[in-house]
Amino acid sequence: MSARERRPRSVTAQLAAMLLATELVVVLLAALALLGLGDLPPGAALGGGGAVIVLIAVAAALARRPVGIALGWLVQVVLLATFAVSIPVGVVGVVFAAIWVYSMIVAGRIDRRTA
Repeated sequence: MSARERRPRSVTAQLAAMLLATELVVVLLAALALLGLGDLPPGAALGGGGAVIVLIAVAAALARRPVGIALGWLVQVVLLATFAVSIPVGVVGVVFAAIWVYSMIVAGRIDRRTA
């Protein structure tokens, strides 16, 4: 393998990156909704949303590595914790966490079969 060639991405890495990218868009829209509805002060809505967006972006960028997957799990925990801020946003967090768990289980099986 030359220096320019890359190892093919695992199914786990591909699913993690795709799901995290989708979550990034949803978290951005949720932060803007919380700001617009006045559920949170502007600093908390934009600051908290921005911090979660940065965490998601870093996790997606590192999805090829175990640390990226671990950060993806942390993202799911943070999204579940949004119940403390807003129940509808927390429900979205539960849906994404369920999709994440299912994806990681199935992708792990596929990766083990192909290895």
